Amino acid sequence: MPELPEVETVRRGLSELLPGKQVARVDFDWPKGFPNAPGDVAQFLIGAKVTSVKRRAKVLLIELDSDYTLVIHLKMTGQLVFVGEQRFGAGHPNDSLIGDLPDTSTRVTFAFKDGSQLYFNDQRKFGWVRLLPTVEVPNIDFMKKVGPEPLDDSFMAKQFEERLRRRNNSNIKAVLLDQTVVAGIGNIYADESLWGAKIHPTTLVKDLRTKQIETLFTELQFVLNLAIEKGGSSDKNYVNAEGKRGSYLQFARVFRREGQACPRCNSVIEKSRVAGRGTHICPKCQRLS
Repeated sequence: MPELPEVETVRRGLSELLPGKQVARVDFDWPKGFPNAPGDVAQFLIGAKVTSVKRRAKVLLIELDSDYTLVIHLKMTGQLVFVGEQRFGAGHPNDSLIGDLPDTSTRVTFAFKDGSQLYFNDQRKFGWVRLLPTVEVPNIDFMKKVGPEPLDDSFMAKQFEERLRRRNNSNIKAVLLDQTVVAGIGNIYADESLWGAKIHPTTLVKDLRTKQIETLFTELQFVLNLAIEKGGSSDKNYVNAEGKRGSYLQFARVFRREGQACPRCNSVIEKSRVAGRGTHICPKCQRLS
């Protein structure tokens, strides 16, 4: 599933491409992926112009001048790919993963009046695009429950510790993955930040010292910012707004590196299962005390 850096990368790309574009038509082949009343689509989407593209946790928000917003969750395999006048095939040197669109994974197509198009692709059909009044977006159950943004300037290590300690009897990896604690962190960046902080993922929150949590906070922000800089992680389906790969996994320290040497101590990285997810650790750097 795309995590905060991937969704933020898509947001930044779409923010440069979409504002000012006017929706001419929308087509979809999977009603559960576009669960919107035809009347609302006709009145508030068709003919509306994009004013901005925002993100909250792993959700994208395309705001319109009709005072409605397209709320988009990519889920496991969702992609948002913009295509203008130039169409790049999969073999183009821009390292695109996308061939001709639409394809068999395309669920929703937004056609703009200038001839450009935005494709919502989703192989597994878990993602969705909802059209809602902008004022109602904060009232979505997800929005009311999701935790603070880990990269917000206002979010500090002290608040991070306070939120973690609400689940003192849970292991730290499970808590990092809990979107109600902190927004946007998934499996890749949980593993990476725990390695950076030298914390075993099964360590209970109550057994962590404040200094360890402060180090974890620093590492978490470091890996998230680095991942955004590298365009996210293309493990399987993720691409950015132009269909290009993210390169973070080339810089990962432990994720997908099982059997390889730890870049810090040269021990062999191991893979196990924690919090129901494949988990990568260095058994020496992250020794469970």
